[in-house]
Amino acid sequence: WLALPRVDAEHVRATALLTAAWFGLFSLPLFFFSADEPDTGLGLGAAVRAGVTQLRDSLREVRRYKDIARFLIARMLYNDGLTTMFAFGGIYAAGSFGMEPEEILLYGIGLNVTAGLGAAAFAVLDDKLGPKKVIVWSLLGLILPASLMLVVRSKALFWVFGLILGLFVGPAQASSRTWLARMAPEEVRNQMFGLFALSGKLTAFIGPLLVGWLTLASGSQRVGLSSVVLLFLAGLWLLRKVPGTDQDFAKESQAGYKG
Repeated sequence: WLALPRVDAEHVRATALLTAAWFGLFSLPLFFFSADEPDTGLGLGAAVRAGVTQLRDSLREVRRYKDIARFLIARMLYNDGLTTMFAFGGIYAAGSFGMEPEEILLYGIGLNVTAGLGAAAFAVLDDKLGPKKVIVWSLLGLILPASLMLVVRSKALFWVFGLILGLFVGPAQASSRTWLARMAPEEVRNQMFGLFALSGKLTAFIGPLLVGWLTLASGSQRVGLSSVVLLFLAGLWLLRKVPGTDQDFAKESQAGYKG
């Protein structure tokens, strides 16, 4: 629309400015209308030390809540699978299906649309059946189309399975937050969500590393991207013993979350 020159991919790099403007615009209500905590008066060094101490305490605390620890590890694995899929999906589409940048962009938009639709639809099931079942179904819904996308040769089928896969991306992410909100005791909920966010960042290298190793060893993008499916399967396997209903949460609470 802006008819930017394509020399040095200027039209692509300009999207960073659009993204920055989008973040800035929709951050304004937070800055202007959200109450802030009072100043603690701590200097930078003291604040860093306090943060490190709090992180250490959180890691010590999570050992008491084995089900939460098990869930965080499971979520770390399948979230790494999602992150890797997003990072390498465009590369795979271009390398294995010859898709042009414009088509990859449209493909990404389509995935985001179906992800939003899936999150909205599964929100009702989350309330009725519990977040664990939604996460399990979502992972199964990710594993099947992702596996098919690695073997099909038709671009049309790649589109179809990709859009189906998108339906389960949103629910897997949204219900993970719901599960932790229900499971974590109120007194440590903030700490657990801090670990939830941290675990999704610290291990983000695992998926790309697996993709690189498998691709290098096999000489095939398809084999390399199979690591995404392996991460989904590993996360699904670890979820087996994680409580899934409000009754389970209550039992675990009475037992001190020792299980």
